[in-house]
Amino acid sequence: MSYIVDFNNVSTIGLESSPVAKALAGLRANEARYFMNKYGHEFTVIPASESQEILEYVSRILKEERNLEFEAKPLETSRFQVENIKWVYVFYEDGLEVNVLYTVDNPKKRAVGFKLSEGMKVPKELEGKFKFARQKSKLAGTIRGSFFVIKSEY
Repeated sequence: MSYIVDFNNVSTIGLESSPVAKALAGLRANEARYFMNKYGHEFTVIPASESQEILEYVSRILKEERNLEFEAKPLETSRFQVENIKWVYVFYEDGLEVNVLYTVDNPKKRAVGFKLSEGMKVPKELEGKFKFARQKSKLAGTIRGSFFVIKSEY
């Protein structure tokens, strides 16, 4: 069952099992606000249990590009296209968000982003491999983020 993320009234729906559910909900709402403000797009998520294809796609990119496999349980996903960019999101139980930005017509503008919810530790899979920048958000508190450029075709 899909859920349209409301960034005006932040809810932990679908994220209740996370130890940082409120912060993760704020992070998800922050993404929803970005897409609404920039593209007029409603950010919709579905339970990870209903999105095996999306999880396999993200897992393949992470494994092939950087040999990464996360132990954390995926809770929700989102997949959509705005303009010439395909976006895929996975929200994990530990508070991690992984997003894939994949331009349709420009192989040089393709990347995987990581965002850490406020209050979570850097996942051991990412420790020492990435430097994280900090960003303040009214919805999510302090977000730490990093990324890498995708080199292959997916």
